[in-house]
Amino acid sequence: MSGLFITFEGTEGAGKSTHIRLLSERLRKLGRTVRELREPGGTPLGEEIRHLLKHHPAGRGMTPEAELLLMNASRAQLVREVIRPALDAGEVVLCDRFFDSTVAYQGHGRGLDLKLVEPIIAAAVGEMIPHLTLFLHVPLAVSESRRLSRQNEQGAPADRFEESERTFFERVERGFKTIAAAEPKRVRIVDASGKIEAIADAIWVHVEPLLKNRDERN
Repeated sequence: MSGLFITFEGTEGAGKSTHIRLLSERLRKLGRTVRELREPGGTPLGEEIRHLLKHHPAGRGMTPEAELLLMNASRAQLVREVIRPALDAGEVVLCDRFFDSTVAYQGHGRGLDLKLVEPIIAAAVGEMIPHLTLFLHVPLAVSESRRLSRQNEQGAPADRFEESERTFFERVERGFKTIAAAEPKRVRIVDASGKIEAIADAIWVHVEPLLKNRDERN
């Protein structure tokens, strides 16, 4: 693979979609071919699974185990249909969430045993490990405020994840911090509570050296 795979992680309202867009614009100005993706989703099958997981009324009674399996069904399709071919073609792939979210949300958040979670993730992703994971961190109160604001937007579809109780998001946040502490070379924590421009510059500090290294190798 000659491309670069960067994932964005964090609790709800951390600004992942905004900073994926800004980084994508910056990379394209440098002549890079960029692929923007999201999880769950990113393929026709994955988008159907996303709707079921997040918005469909039938998902209201979903068990944590079913949630885990559906998340990774979407991920398995995304890796093989989109991510792997894009990296082979030398593209920069920016993904809004990847397997760290499953560890944080379904593992730590839902309380599933990581001995169950991790083999299922491994089956879905194979050798596909991000070159860089950016954990955009905001205080829980900020995340909560942004979630409530989105829920109150006119016409916004109900999202069963965003409607979860505060204690769930506390567990998710602890999960992300545990992941970052265990893999400091891959996972970089970015304070996402400040001005957008400052956050974008902090992200670039981590991305630019990777680009240079990939260029030197290729």
